[in-house]
Amino acid sequence: MNTLAIDIGGTKFTVAIFNGETMLHRESQSTDREGGRDWMLSRIQQIVSTWASETPIHNCGIGFGGPVNFATQRVTLSTHVGGWQDFDLTGWVQSTLGIPAIMDNDANAGALGEALYGAGKGYTPVFYMTLSTGIGGGIIHEGRIWRGADSYAGEIGHLTIRPDGPDCLCGSHGCFERMCCGLWLEKDHGRPAHHLLNDPAFVNIYVVDLALGLKACIMLLNPARIVIGGGIAKAGDKLFLPLRRELRNQITSWSRARIDVVPAALGDDSILYGALALANERTTQ
Repeated sequence: MNTLAIDIGGTKFTVAIFNGETMLHRESQSTDREGGRDWMLSRIQQIVSTWASETPIHNCGIGFGGPVNFATQRVTLSTHVGGWQDFDLTGWVQSTLGIPAIMDNDANAGALGEALYGAGKGYTPVFYMTLSTGIGGGIIHEGRIWRGADSYAGEIGHLTIRPDGPDCLCGSHGCFERMCCGLWLEKDHGRPAHHLLNDPAFVNIYVVDLALGLKACIMLLNPARIVIGGGIAKAGDKLFLPLRRELRNQITSWSRARIDVVPAALGDDSILYGALALANERTTQ
């Protein structure tokens, strides 16, 4: 069976075709925020139509960069790209590409991908955080996504870590995402995150807020492993060594909760593999 996997993010989108667990095709493009939803859907249609002329596609999984109502299979909104509010993306795939589709938010998809195929394999529960344009989180217990009552579990990006902090795009103040994501790091400091993280002095300050957000996750969920994906996680030991030290400083002294925080093993493809798993799960139900 050939599966189309789609990863829609704030700065780029990626599409791939899998045969089983083998990736046959992959293409990634930067997001045109001015073009919005319609531009992106047009590009996805063009790419997939070219592939489909040679490779039959049987189903589709999607990881979307924003809140998703899993029960109704509709995008709630995107805070980074316009035009997505209450959009029936799986319906668009069915009507335009002619294949059944299933969707979840990108962090849940990334969590599933890493838990089944990547750095979280063999651990339960796993908490996955995407640290990129924005911040999202996903919880995997015994190989399944824990979505909560209304599909919004894991939204760690909008925990308040600095009550007197600056305005966040969500309308609150001092959110984890506002203090630590790539979009705001560049706006606040005038340089892209990957440049900033080359400066050890900056990293030592940055990991204080990063650890504040992850401390909430550790104390509430006690995950067996935290996996961090997204562009910022590519900094590797420059980020993860000081982050682990700071977490040990911040975790409540009586707690023996483990501090096992690692970068995603699948790199930029965590969400694609999660989308594959979503589609496979739907097919077997």
